[in-house]
Amino acid sequence: MKSIFFGTPEFAAFILRDLVTRGENIVAVVTAPDKPRGRGLHVESSAVSQAAVELGIPVLKPVKHRDPDFLHTLREYDADVFVVVAYKILPMEVIAIPPLGAFNVHASLLPKYRGAAPIDWAIIRGEQETGITTFLLEQGVDTGEILLQEHTPIGPDETVGELHDRLKAIGARVASETLRGLAAGTLHPEPQSNQDATPAPKIFPKDCEIDFHKSARDVQNFIHG
Repeated sequence: MKSIFFGTPEFAAFILRDLVTRGENIVAVVTAPDKPRGRGLHVESSAVSQAAVELGIPVLKPVKHRDPDFLHTLREYDADVFVVVAYKILPMEVIAIPPLGAFNVHASLLPKYRGAAPIDWAIIRGEQETGITTFLLEQGVDTGEILLQEHTPIGPDETVGELHDRLKAIGARVASETLRGLAAGTLHPEPQSNQDATPAPKIFPKDCEIDFHKSARDVQNFIHG
């Protein structure tokens, strides 16, 4: 089964490498355009782009996802499914291309912690477990039907960096299981409960001021998250 992989940061790059190691047929990678980074503002490619080059996989870096040339290129690869990990919201014009759809690998137990920072907020809110969810993409943000989930406990002193590294390994395994399940036709998508949904918005510097009026445990969770 042929797949196209969408992703940008190291979390996604790890999963890309792992899928290739497991023998998955990734025919192309889509990632963010190169941009200036760091103190010197040197132009650098994304972690996913660097991984794809190392693996010898063609890389696409669209500025606009509705661009007719980009959509034509995606169709030319004739992929069965799109795998999306830590990437921007895709338009329906992209999602509708592969016959088996597009699925996302999300670092929470959906519908809890929909959004850009699910690992951070799970720790900040003092959750005792989290996990990985794969789900079919649709127009909403992290609202699609669930394909697979795997749970994992959160340690009482675990930091966001430690949990991030554990979850990317779990995410790689669940992504591979999802690909194989889609190929075999053995997965049964389940709708999410919007009533149980919680947000996990992107965290900005203004959100990081510590409130020392809270309990010691809440402050610790805030710092760790």
